[in-house]
Amino acid sequence: MNEWNIQSRAHACEACTQPFADQQPYHTVLFEEGKELRRSDICEPCAQKAVDGRQHKGFISQWHGIYEMPPAQPVEAIQKDTAETILRKLVELNDPRYAAAGYILAVMLERKRILRVKEQIKRDGQRIFIYEQPKTGDIFTIADPGLHLDQLEQVQHDVASLLEHGLNPPPPPETPVAETETETETETETETAPQPDEEAAAAS
Repeated sequence: MNEWNIQSRAHACEACTQPFADQQPYHTVLFEEGKELRRSDICEPCAQKAVDGRQHKGFISQWHGIYEMPPAQPVEAIQKDTAETILRKLVELNDPRYAAAGYILAVMLERKRILRVKEQIKRDGQRIFIYEQPKTGDIFTIADPGLHLDQLEQVQHDVASLLEHGLNPPPPPETPVAETETETETETETETAPQPDEEAAAAS
């Protein structure tokens, strides 16, 4: 199972393909397909038909939501990273090195009520959290890395660095070239080099 995943909310019913209207109630169902989770967003009438026909087989979670029409995004000269945008980048990157930092960012966003835990599942002894961003309806699948106390300080440092610099930390300062050593070597070569008069005397 992919432990890092984002699934966006659909803009139309998966069953009848009718576009969702602003503030329209909809139904989200999470299915387990092989090693992956798949979300299905359907309108209320289609959800009721599915329940009556007992078609929701194999689902692991379901909930109701209210569709919000995406607002027009203003053009910004500089897009500043936030904890949420960094988490999205980490999930897309899917690099195990950032697993702990991504988990901490998700917990931070949960405490700020930007993300909500919709479900917890266990796979191979590991907890998997299903988070939802209520405004966008996006679902984040984040695995619990099982951090130990002796790892927290380093993870907190990594998270602080990500919040300050993003995924592109500043390059380390360049070590200045020791010019004095070069000058000393040049002076030594000048002193030991034979002069023209000395070469003439030696030839005679």
